[in-house]
Amino acid sequence: MLEGGDLDVLTGDYLAELTMLILGRDLAKNPDLGYAKTFLRQLDGCLATAVDRGVTLVTNAGGVNPTGLASAVRALAEKLGLAARLGRDIRVATVEGDDVRAHPAVPRHALTANAYLGAFGIAECIRAGADVVVTGRVTDASLVIGPAIAHFGWTRDDLDALAGATVAGHVIECGAQATGGNYPFFTELPDGGRRPGFPIAEVEADGSSVITKHPGTGGAVTVETVTAQLLYEVDSPAYRGPDVVAHLDTVRLDADGPDRVRISGVRGSLPPPTLKVGVSTLGGFRNSVTFVLCGLSIEDKAQLVRDQLTSAVGKDGLEFRLARTDHPDPADTESGSALLHVHLKDTDAKRAGRAFSAAAVELALASYPGLTMLGPPGDAAPYGVFEAYAVPQEDVTHTAVLPDGTRVPVPPPAETTTDLAPEAPPQPQTTPRREPTARTPLGAVAGARSGDKGADANLGVWARDDAGYEWLQGFLTVGKLKALLPEAAAVPVERYDLPNLRAVNFVLRGLLGAGGVAASTRFDPQAKALGELLRAKLVEIPVRLVS
Repeated sequence: MLEGGDLDVLTGDYLAELTMLILGRDLAKNPDLGYAKTFLRQLDGCLATAVDRGVTLVTNAGGVNPTGLASAVRALAEKLGLAARLGRDIRVATVEGDDVRAHPAVPRHALTANAYLGAFGIAECIRAGADVVVTGRVTDASLVIGPAIAHFGWTRDDLDALAGATVAGHVIECGAQATGGNYPFFTELPDGGRRPGFPIAEVEADGSSVITKHPGTGGAVTVETVTAQLLYEVDSPAYRGPDVVAHLDTVRLDADGPDRVRISGVRGSLPPPTLKVGVSTLGGFRNSVTFVLCGLSIEDKAQLVRDQLTSAVGKDGLEFRLARTDHPDPADTESGSALLHVHLKDTDAKRAGRAFSAAAVELALASYPGLTMLGPPGDAAPYGVFEAYAVPQEDVTHTAVLPDGTRVPVPPPAETTTDLAPEAPPQPQTTPRREPTARTPLGAVAGARSGDKGADANLGVWARDDAGYEWLQGFLTVGKLKALLPEAAAVPVERYDLPNLRAVNFVLRGLLGAGGVAASTRFDPQAKALGELLRAKLVEIPVRLVS
């Protein structure tokens, strides 16, 4: 990114729900850690280039110890001799205040508790001339909004501009996912999706933007690649942030030349009075093993293992999932085998560790015929639980620590509102046209992108043209989704329409189970493959759309 073309700011998003748990454990072991060490290793090879080119670096890699990472960056600059090149010391600033473990709304046993801060602290650091801005937990989009605030002088009243930058930040926060990475139609990309470049947001004074990439890099920037990322890990169309609520149903996407997509029309409204707080706690210990069941009597073999393990270790915390990957009249062992996934979670490390492993291994000569495993069980490993809380914005001491050490308080927004997002609107009642159809995978006419938000999953589906959207909007109701994806039938599902994107977005409440990704034993714990599963389903599609 630094060598491929002009940049003003280079952002780096290193944090996820699971990452915060990992960094919290690092900090508990060593007070000098708690930040993303990979950022520091990467910086070793490019800090000098960024300084030479005058590119400001903004990253949330500070994790749960932004001060520690800032000190490490200064030490790296000294090692690289940058002061002599610059004629001054490198200017490193931090954003602090997200650690709210002491807040009364947060459980006392929390390992980490971090409020999702907004962008105005980052803007203060950049206005003070920082070469590198290190934050803890800010919203992903804040990494883009902050530099735009500093450059254009936006205030909290510039809601539409802030909302536009929020959308730009959301598009580029996951890197190559906006340029063809994880894209359902990857075979159509110029290089087949082999090495997509990283996206660039050219943000303008009114908050509109153009998404592009450096010339000569792989992948592509199209309306559909941008749509795919816009639908990733979103809830209702009212996309909540600490500084503004961006209304995704107002987003307009237009091609603006080769590998250029313009984002415009985004409307913003007042933010909520509270900040989201991600809380990580240690949930206990876990272990797992997968038995391979080959040939006949698959269900009986699985039941035998269930009975034997339950008898050996007890039923509490024990989970079994049978994946019928076997085929009749198989050509080889693999195609004739099913997989029985067994998980155990417990607060007792010995039961989840030695007791479970011993019970599983002892079945090798005393269970079903042909017993084998994908690998032996190991030692018990600790797992974490993620929960989302909310605290009033005014309870958080959002602070910008400037390069000279000056601490600048960042006040919360003066105006907020609790009237943020309507309930999911009623489903449109349409009468299907009587016309010829063909039983075809849904993915032949629709793209999809899915992901996780704590215990919930989202599944965004878009049509490739107007005719496809007209059909999709009437066809893919909540009831139809539950019929196509039986695992969704047991949870509340909301559908939101995004006509400007020719898309519908489903939110599947509680699909991933309590505790979030770190505690999940699902085969697809982050619901990343849920969209592709839906696209593989055979449905009756009008012949005019698939011919």
